[in-house]
Amino acid sequence: MAFIEALGLRKTYLPKGAPAVHALDGLNLEVPQGTIKGLLGPNGAGKTTAVKSLTTLIRPDEGTMTIDGIDVMAHPERIRPIIGVSGQYAAVDENLTGFENLEMVGRLYHLGAKASRARATELIELFDLVEAQNRPVKGFSGGMRRRIDLAGALVARPRVLFLDEPTTGLDPRSRLALWDVIRSLADEGTTVLLTTQYLEEADQLADHISVIDGGKVIAEGTTNELKNSIGGARIELSVDSEEEVALARVILSGIGSSDVIVAPDGRTLTVPVDNAPAALAAALGELGARGVVPLDAGMRRPTLDDVFLQLTGHAATADETADDGDNPKLKKRARRERKAAN
Repeated sequence: MAFIEALGLRKTYLPKGAPAVHALDGLNLEVPQGTIKGLLGPNGAGKTTAVKSLTTLIRPDEGTMTIDGIDVMAHPERIRPIIGVSGQYAAVDENLTGFENLEMVGRLYHLGAKASRARATELIELFDLVEAQNRPVKGFSGGMRRRIDLAGALVARPRVLFLDEPTTGLDPRSRLALWDVIRSLADEGTTVLLTTQYLEEADQLADHISVIDGGKVIAEGTTNELKNSIGGARIELSVDSEEEVALARVILSGIGSSDVIVAPDGRTLTVPVDNAPAALAAALGELGARGVVPLDAGMRRPTLDDVFLQLTGHAATADETADDGDNPKLKKRARRERKAAN
């Protein structure tokens, strides 16, 4: 049995005066112990609802969930001591210092005064917050807030760590630092469920990825398995005008093995091909014959973005609907459900 297992999860919200929102629609997940599972999907895909269900914050309408063989819905009181959670927004007390926030979490976990202070000191050093530990959190930068929040999720040395968009809004340096911490936790045996919209993050961290859209898993595998599932190389061209985009699209349609994809910038076109060098030479030849000189042109392997585009028809960072955790009406209902669950 997987360390984390969810079968047939369904969760429907009925906002007043609006259509039903099927946040989860038969979601199935399995996470082996000591691995990092990436849950990849756009806003509104159901990632946050899945995390809230597994962490006992809400109850799904249907389905079963177990963590280390424990039924999540039947025994939430046994689940909470073994998990750590870092949500999309830093859950810290702004009026306390960084050290005081971590010490407080230790006290809430009944670690005792001495052990709470020792663990706070250890985590302050791990997350490179020594110089800021005695400053109120309200003066912290966004990256520092994320680090203190993740540190708080680790105070009780959880066997399972749920990270919901952990690096949203971080600068590249802070993101890389958090990646190192997450990798080290998995190396030490912590089981991690990571939700993200960042394709590079999933590519770098996850041992296994489940692509989620519309409240259910639509594909899963390792990063290489997912990339290989949609075919071989791509050729990519960037041109300068709408007229050139239209012409390049016609030319690439006759060369590629699948549909031409136009990037959000409206000037970059990508198409899967069977023989990348020959296809690129043919495309450049036809464009040159029509007087078009691309701004850029090249060949590349598929990326996770290509996987998502081919599977769903839109990019993984698309913001077509509000995230299931950010809809104000759904937030209000979720608060009521958390009270009921507790």
